[in-house]
Amino acid sequence: MGTAQFGMKYGLSNAVGKVPQIEAQKMLNFALNHSIDLLDTAISYGSSEECLGRTGVTGFKVVTKLPPIPDSCENIYPWVEKQIAASKSRIGVDAFYGLLLHKASDLNGAKASELYTALDSHRKSGEIQKIGISIYSPQELDLINEKFSIDIVQAPFNLIDRRLHTSGWLGKLKKRGIEVHARSIFLQGLLLMPLINIPSRFNRWKHLWTCLDHWRIESGVSAIKACISFPRQFEGIDRLIVGATSVRELREITNAFDHDFIGPFPDIDISDEMLVNPSNWNSL
Repeated sequence: MGTAQFGMKYGLSNAVGKVPQIEAQKMLNFALNHSIDLLDTAISYGSSEECLGRTGVTGFKVVTKLPPIPDSCENIYPWVEKQIAASKSRIGVDAFYGLLLHKASDLNGAKASELYTALDSHRKSGEIQKIGISIYSPQELDLINEKFSIDIVQAPFNLIDRRLHTSGWLGKLKKRGIEVHARSIFLQGLLLMPLINIPSRFNRWKHLWTCLDHWRIESGVSAIKACISFPRQFEGIDRLIVGATSVRELREITNAFDHDFIGPFPDIDISDEMLVNPSNWNSL
Protein backbone atom coordinates (compact mmCIF):
# COMPACT_ATOMS: atom_id res chain seq x y z
CA MET A 1 0.00 0.00 0.00
CA GLY A 2 1.29 3.42 -0.96
CA THR A 3 1.06 6.01 1.80
CA ALA A 4 1.69 9.32 0.06
CA GLN A 5 -1.91 10.25 0.90
CA PHE A 6 -1.11 9.85 4.59
CA GLY A 7 1.19 12.85 4.44
CA MET A 8 -0.20 15.17 1.77
CA LYS A 9 -2.92 15.59 -0.82
CA TYR A 10 -1.89 13.23 -3.57
CA GLY A 11 -3.63 11.95 -6.69
CA LEU A 12 -5.72 13.47 -9.46
CA SER A 13 -8.93 11.93 -8.16
CA ASN A 14 -8.22 12.62 -4.48
CA ALA A 15 -11.18 14.64 -3.21
CA VAL A 16 -10.47 14.34 0.52
CA GLY A 17 -6.91 15.63 0.75
CA LYS A 18 -4.57 14.18 3.35
CA VAL A 19 -5.98 11.07 5.01
CA PRO A 20 -6.99 11.80 8.63
CA GLN A 21 -5.00 9.96 11.29
CA ILE A 22 -7.98 7.94 12.49
CA GLU A 23 -8.78 6.78 8.94
CA ALA A 24 -5.12 5.90 8.35
CA GLN A 25 -5.25 3.66 11.42
CA LYS A 26 -8.40 1.95 10.14
CA MET A 27 -6.79 1.46 6.72
CA LEU A 28 -3.70 -0.18 8.20
CA ASN A 29 -5.85 -2.47 10.32
CA PHE A 30 -7.86 -3.40 7.24
CA ALA A 31 -4.69 -3.94 5.21
CA LEU A 32 -3.24 -6.35 7.77
CA ASN A 33 -6.40 -8.42 7.60
CA HIS A 34 -6.42 -8.54 3.79
CA SER A 35 -2.95 -9.77 2.86
CA ILE A 36 -1.35 -6.34 2.36
CA ASP A 37 2.02 -6.70 4.05
CA LEU A 38 4.16 -3.86 2.65
CA LEU A 39 3.92 -0.09 3.14
CA ASP A 40 5.55 2.26 0.66
CA THR A 41 6.46 5.73 1.90
CA ALA A 42 9.12 8.39 1.38
CA ILE A 43 10.85 11.18 3.24
CA SER A 44 9.37 13.63 0.72
CA TYR A 45 5.76 12.47 1.27
CA GLY A 46 4.93 15.29 3.66
CA SER A 47 4.11 13.87 7.09
CA SER A 48 3.56 10.30 5.86
CA GLU A 49 6.38 8.80 7.93
CA GLU A 50 5.17 10.57 11.07
CA CYS A 51 1.65 9.30 10.43
CA LEU A 52 2.92 5.73 10.14
CA GLY A 53 4.87 6.21 13.35
CA ARG A 54 1.71 7.22 15.18
CA THR A 55 -0.37 4.35 13.78
CA GLY A 56 2.36 1.76 14.24
CA VAL A 57 3.63 -0.55 11.50
CA THR A 58 3.91 -3.87 13.33
CA GLY A 59 3.27 -6.69 10.88
CA PHE A 60 4.33 -4.68 7.82
CA LYS A 61 7.46 -4.52 5.73
CA VAL A 62 8.35 -0.86 5.19
CA VAL A 63 9.96 0.70 2.13
CA THR A 64 10.98 4.35 2.23
CA LYS A 65 12.92 6.60 -0.15
CA LEU A 66 15.81 8.99 0.19
CA PRO A 67 15.28 12.45 -1.30
CA PRO A 68 17.63 13.73 -4.03
CA ILE A 69 21.13 14.54 -2.82
CA PRO A 70 21.28 18.29 -2.08
CA ASP A 71 23.74 20.29 -4.17
CA SER A 72 25.31 21.51 -0.95
CA CYS A 73 26.04 17.96 0.29
CA GLU A 74 29.79 17.33 0.29
CA ASN A 75 29.97 14.18 2.43
CA ILE A 76 27.51 11.53 1.32
CA TYR A 77 27.95 8.95 4.07
CA PRO A 78 26.93 11.15 7.03
CA TRP A 79 24.06 12.57 4.97
CA VAL A 80 22.72 9.07 4.22
CA GLU A 81 23.26 8.07 7.86
CA LYS A 82 21.27 11.07 9.07
CA GLN A 83 18.39 10.47 6.63
CA ILE A 84 18.04 6.80 7.59
CA ALA A 85 18.23 7.50 11.32
CA ALA A 86 15.58 10.21 11.07
CA SER A 87 13.23 7.96 9.05
CA LYS A 88 13.65 5.10 11.51
CA SER A 89 12.84 7.44 14.37
CA ARG A 90 9.77 8.94 12.67
CA ILE A 91 8.31 5.55 11.71
CA GLY A 92 9.44 3.72 14.82
CA VAL A 93 11.35 0.85 13.21
CA ASP A 94 14.79 -0.65 13.70
CA ALA A 95 15.23 -1.65 10.06
CA PHE A 96 13.66 -1.23 6.64
CA TYR A 97 12.66 -3.86 4.14
CA GLY A 98 13.72 -1.49 1.40
CA LEU A 99 15.43 1.85 0.91
CA LEU A 100 15.06 3.41 -2.53
CA LEU A 101 16.52 6.47 -4.18
CA HIS A 102 13.75 8.88 -5.16
CA LYS A 103 16.10 10.27 -7.82
CA ALA A 104 17.60 7.31 -9.66
CA SER A 105 20.12 9.51 -11.50
CA ASP A 106 21.91 10.08 -8.18
CA LEU A 107 23.35 6.62 -8.84
CA ASN A 108 24.84 7.94 -12.05
CA GLY A 109 26.35 11.23 -10.90
CA ALA A 110 29.73 12.27 -9.59
CA LYS A 111 28.90 10.96 -6.13
CA ALA A 112 27.41 7.67 -7.31
CA SER A 113 30.13 5.38 -6.00
CA GLU A 114 30.17 7.06 -2.60
CA LEU A 115 26.38 6.90 -2.43
CA TYR A 116 26.28 3.22 -3.35
CA THR A 117 28.96 2.40 -0.77
CA ALA A 118 26.90 4.15 1.91
CA LEU A 119 23.73 2.29 0.95
CA ASP A 120 25.53 -1.03 0.70
CA SER A 121 27.07 -0.62 4.15
CA HIS A 122 23.60 -0.26 5.66
CA ARG A 123 22.44 -3.30 3.71
CA LYS A 124 25.34 -5.33 5.04
CA SER A 125 24.63 -4.17 8.59
CA GLY A 126 21.04 -5.40 8.35
CA GLU A 127 19.47 -1.97 8.83
CA ILE A 128 18.21 -2.24 5.26
CA GLN A 129 17.28 -5.57 3.74
CA LYS A 130 17.16 -4.31 0.15
CA ILE A 131 18.30 -1.21 -1.71
CA GLY A 132 16.97 0.11 -4.97
CA ILE A 133 15.69 2.96 -7.10
CA SER A 134 12.39 4.57 -8.00
CA ILE A 135 12.17 5.47 -11.69
CA TYR A 136 9.81 7.43 -13.93
CA SER A 137 11.02 5.99 -17.23
CA PRO A 138 12.84 2.77 -18.21
CA GLN A 139 15.46 4.97 -19.88
CA GLU A 140 16.76 5.76 -16.41
CA LEU A 141 17.80 2.12 -16.08
CA ASP A 142 20.10 2.49 -19.08
CA LEU A 143 22.23 4.90 -17.05
CA ILE A 144 22.71 2.75 -13.95
CA ASN A 145 26.10 1.07 -13.82
CA GLU A 146 25.71 -2.70 -13.64
CA LYS A 147 28.47 -2.89 -11.05
CA PHE A 148 25.96 -1.45 -8.57
CA SER A 149 24.00 -4.38 -7.18
CA ILE A 150 20.44 -3.24 -6.47
CA ASP A 151 17.54 -5.35 -5.22
CA ILE A 152 14.39 -3.38 -6.03
CA VAL A 153 13.16 -1.23 -8.91
CA GLN A 154 9.92 0.66 -8.44
CA ALA A 155 8.44 1.80 -11.74
CA PRO A 156 5.18 3.02 -13.28
CA PHE A 157 3.20 0.33 -15.10
CA ASN A 158 -0.43 0.37 -16.15
CA LEU A 159 -2.91 -0.11 -18.98
CA ILE A 160 -1.51 2.76 -21.04
CA ASP A 161 2.09 2.87 -19.76
CA ARG A 162 3.71 -0.42 -20.69
CA ARG A 163 7.19 0.94 -21.30
CA LEU A 164 8.86 -1.27 -18.70
CA HIS A 165 7.73 -4.29 -20.72
CA THR A 166 8.02 -2.97 -24.27
CA SER A 167 11.53 -1.63 -23.61
CA GLY A 168 12.67 -5.13 -22.65
CA TRP A 169 13.65 -3.97 -19.18
CA LEU A 170 11.07 -6.03 -17.31
CA GLY A 171 12.60 -9.21 -18.70
CA LYS A 172 16.13 -8.02 -17.94
CA LEU A 173 15.26 -7.20 -14.34
CA LYS A 174 13.65 -10.62 -13.93
CA LYS A 175 16.81 -12.34 -15.20
CA ARG A 176 18.93 -10.34 -12.77
CA GLY A 177 16.73 -11.35 -9.86
CA ILE A 178 15.68 -7.77 -9.16
CA GLU A 179 12.35 -7.28 -7.39
CA VAL A 180 9.95 -5.10 -9.38
CA HIS A 181 7.29 -3.00 -7.66
CA ALA A 182 4.75 -1.56 -10.11
CA ARG A 183 3.23 1.77 -9.10
CA SER A 184 0.82 4.19 -10.81
CA ILE A 185 -1.41 1.28 -11.77
CA PHE A 186 -4.38 3.70 -11.53
CA LEU A 187 -2.30 6.64 -12.88
CA GLN A 188 -3.35 8.80 -9.92
CA GLY A 189 -6.96 7.78 -10.46
CA LEU A 190 -7.14 8.94 -14.09
CA LEU A 191 -7.68 5.38 -15.33
CA LEU A 192 -10.59 4.92 -12.92
CA MET A 193 -12.54 7.96 -14.07
CA PRO A 194 -15.69 7.64 -16.18
CA LEU A 195 -15.20 9.14 -19.63
CA ILE A 196 -17.39 12.13 -18.81
CA ASN A 197 -15.30 13.04 -15.73
CA ILE A 198 -11.86 13.10 -17.35
CA PRO A 199 -10.50 16.69 -17.13
CA SER A 200 -10.42 18.63 -20.40
CA ARG A 201 -6.64 19.05 -20.24
CA PHE A 202 -6.40 15.37 -21.20
CA ASN A 203 -8.55 15.83 -24.32
CA ARG A 204 -5.59 15.43 -26.68
CA TRP A 205 -5.68 11.73 -25.74
CA LYS A 206 -9.44 11.43 -26.07
CA HIS A 207 -9.04 8.52 -28.48
CA LEU A 208 -7.48 6.51 -25.63
CA TRP A 209 -10.27 7.28 -23.18
CA THR A 210 -12.93 6.48 -25.77
CA CYS A 211 -11.29 3.18 -26.67
CA LEU A 212 -10.91 2.25 -23.01
CA ASP A 213 -14.50 3.19 -22.25
CA HIS A 214 -15.87 1.12 -25.14
CA TRP A 215 -13.71 -1.83 -24.13
CA ARG A 216 -14.96 -1.71 -20.54
CA ILE A 217 -18.57 -1.71 -21.72
CA GLU A 218 -18.03 -4.57 -24.18
CA SER A 219 -16.00 -6.71 -21.76
CA GLY A 220 -18.15 -5.93 -18.73
CA VAL A 221 -15.09 -5.40 -16.54
CA SER A 222 -14.87 -2.58 -14.02
CA ALA A 223 -12.18 0.07 -14.27
CA ILE A 224 -10.57 -0.95 -10.99
CA LYS A 225 -10.53 -4.64 -11.88
CA ALA A 226 -8.96 -3.88 -15.27
CA CYS A 227 -6.24 -1.73 -13.71
CA ILE A 228 -5.35 -4.39 -11.17
CA SER A 229 -5.64 -7.41 -13.46
CA PHE A 230 -3.49 -6.02 -16.28
CA PRO A 231 -0.10 -5.83 -14.51
CA ARG A 232 -0.72 -9.14 -12.75
CA GLN A 233 -0.31 -10.87 -16.14
CA PHE A 234 3.39 -10.09 -16.19
CA GLU A 235 5.61 -12.61 -14.45
CA GLY A 236 8.40 -10.10 -13.81
CA ILE A 237 6.24 -7.87 -11.60
CA ASP A 238 6.50 -8.91 -7.96
CA ARG A 239 4.32 -6.34 -6.22
CA LEU A 240 1.67 -3.75 -7.04
CA ILE A 241 1.69 -0.50 -5.08
CA VAL A 242 -1.89 0.66 -4.58
CA GLY A 243 -3.05 3.92 -3.05
CA ALA A 244 -6.31 4.77 -1.34
CA THR A 245 -7.80 7.49 0.86
CA SER A 246 -10.27 5.41 2.86
CA VAL A 247 -11.15 1.92 4.00
CA ARG A 248 -13.98 1.98 1.46
CA GLU A 249 -11.55 2.52 -1.42
CA LEU A 250 -9.15 -0.07 -0.02
CA ARG A 251 -11.99 -2.59 0.19
CA GLU A 252 -12.82 -1.98 -3.49
CA ILE A 253 -9.20 -2.67 -4.35
CA THR A 254 -8.95 -5.90 -2.36
CA ASN A 255 -12.28 -7.10 -3.79
CA ALA A 256 -10.88 -6.56 -7.29
CA PHE A 257 -7.82 -8.63 -6.38
CA ASP A 258 -10.10 -11.48 -5.35
CA HIS A 259 -11.80 -11.59 -8.75
CA ASP A 260 -9.11 -11.29 -11.40
CA PHE A 261 -9.88 -10.59 -15.06
CA ILE A 262 -8.01 -12.52 -17.74
CA GLY A 263 -7.77 -10.38 -20.92
CA PRO A 264 -7.59 -9.70 -23.70
CA PHE A 265 -6.89 -6.07 -22.90
CA PRO A 266 -7.19 -3.13 -25.32
CA ASP A 267 -4.12 -2.08 -27.31
CA ILE A 268 -3.85 1.43 -25.87
CA ASP A 269 -0.24 1.71 -24.69
CA ILE A 270 1.45 5.06 -25.21
CA SER A 271 4.89 6.46 -24.39
CA ASP A 272 4.02 10.17 -24.38
CA GLU A 273 5.77 11.53 -21.26
CA MET A 274 3.28 14.38 -21.06
CA LEU A 275 0.60 11.84 -20.22
CA VAL A 276 2.31 8.90 -18.51
CA ASN A 277 4.42 11.06 -16.17
CA PRO A 278 2.11 12.98 -13.79
CA SER A 279 4.88 15.45 -12.93
CA ASN A 280 4.25 16.95 -16.39
CA TRP A 281 0.51 17.42 -15.95
CA ASN A 282 0.80 20.97 -14.63
CA SER A 283 2.08 21.93 -18.07
CA LEU A 284 -1.03 20.67 -19.87
